[in-house]
Amino acid sequence: MGGTVTRAFRNFNLENRATREISKNKPTSAPRHPVAMPDDPEIQEEIRRKDDKLLALLKEVYVDSREPPVRVKDEGGIIPSKQQEYRLTKLGHLRDLDIPSIPKGKISVVEVLTLLNNYKLSPQTWTAEKIAKEYSIDLKEVTSLLEFFLPFTVEIFPPKDRKVL
Repeated sequence: MGGTVTRAFRNFNLENRATREISKNKPTSAPRHPVAMPDDPEIQEEIRRKDDKLLALLKEVYVDSREPPVRVKDEGGIIPSKQQEYRLTKLGHLRDLDIPSIPKGKISVVEVLTLLNNYKLSPQTWTAEKIAKEYSIDLKEVTSLLEFFLPFTVEIFPPKDRKVL
């Protein structure tokens, strides 16, 4: 319904508006700067002449590159931008939901949810130090993660009976 109304307003008097726009005088373009090509043949010859002194200096320039050759492909088929150490994920039955390897110092979303749930269920077993060692993360980041992120708790309240009230 809304598309029909907007299309009607958009197409209203379209031909008259188009012809009015086409018949308008076109704006004049800005004047071009005059190109000053000298007519003097001596100046023309000076422009086209090669300078032997500058050519000799240019021939003396030698560039030597000492960079190591760039590897085109790694054995995994990935072009590495910088060398990083990778670790395997610790997902178990959720392996299809995540990537197979993660750089050290980083953690996937599924692993974060897993470790937060493990910490919530048994904080004595899953301490911050153990989590940091297990997932190769900095201890300060793990303590911040455990302090500020908590997994959701689902609580089902029994229905209240009106007769009890």
